[in-house]
Amino acid sequence: MEKDSRIYVAGSTGLVGSAIVRDLKSKGHTKIITSSRAELNLCSARATEKFFAEKKPEYIFNAAARVGGILANKNHKANMLVDNLRIQTNLIESAHRHQAKKFLFLGSSCIYPRLARQPIVESELLNGHLEPTNDAYAVAKIAGVLLCRAFREQHGFNAIAVMPCNVYGIWDNFHPQNSHLLPGIVRKMHEAKLAAKPTVTLWGTGEPRRELIDSDDLADACEFLMRHYNEAEHINVGLGVDYRIAEIAEIAKSAVGYQGTILYDDSKPDGTPRKVLNIDKLKALGWRAKTPLDKGCQKLYRHFLSGEFHER
Repeated sequence: MEKDSRIYVAGSTGLVGSAIVRDLKSKGHTKIITSSRAELNLCSARATEKFFAEKKPEYIFNAAARVGGILANKNHKANMLVDNLRIQTNLIESAHRHQAKKFLFLGSSCIYPRLARQPIVESELLNGHLEPTNDAYAVAKIAGVLLCRAFREQHGFNAIAVMPCNVYGIWDNFHPQNSHLLPGIVRKMHEAKLAAKPTVTLWGTGEPRRELIDSDDLADACEFLMRHYNEAEHINVGLGVDYRIAEIAEIAKSAVGYQGTILYDDSKPDGTPRKVLNIDKLKALGWRAKTPLDKGCQKLYRHFLSGEFHER
């Protein structure tokens, strides 16, 4: 992937896609192709095919997806499954048809079984039952992994699949119902701070463990893997360190400066008990994340205060 290669970042206005664009620009890439949802409906095979015929990208980062937190995944399973299957199928078919040089598919750690052995190695895929609250989204992402393998095996197409842990960062989604874990907690803490509320209540018991990566770190990893990874098996991206949700909440509380008490509503679902990725394959290639959670959470809160964030 040269500095003047034609690089298409699908989902460039989202959390991970925008970070990949920033990363590529910072590294001197000059022909970055992007498209907003208004400009290109990736659920349409015809529109996607036309776009590839016109733009002829050589390298594709597929960061486009319908995403959401535990509530959105639970309540909109049909949308999660149908839209993600369409998006990733249209992209990889068009990329292959127009002879792109390489395709990077971004999945999610939710592809792994709910009770996978920890830390989760890549071979745990399809080795047990999925978490019921986000099984539709997980099945779509598993299909994306298998699509990459199938196009590699049948057509010799260089498609790789990257499985990150929970992601947060600039251009995150802070919607009260549809946000992911950390931005949702940050927003609750901020609003409680402004209203001088003595308590904040979070879903679940606070005991499940999660691993989180800053979106700028993930973008750097994706660019690194586009240049250095060419295997059929998907590869995990994370820090190899996880925290109890109660610990994450305390880190967010400190970043926001909230002085009240955190309570937990154990009538609400916890989701998967633990998710921490084994990143031995990634470490062997020579890549490491740079942003510790406390620093990343402070950056996330500054971004929230700027008002330049998504609610979707």
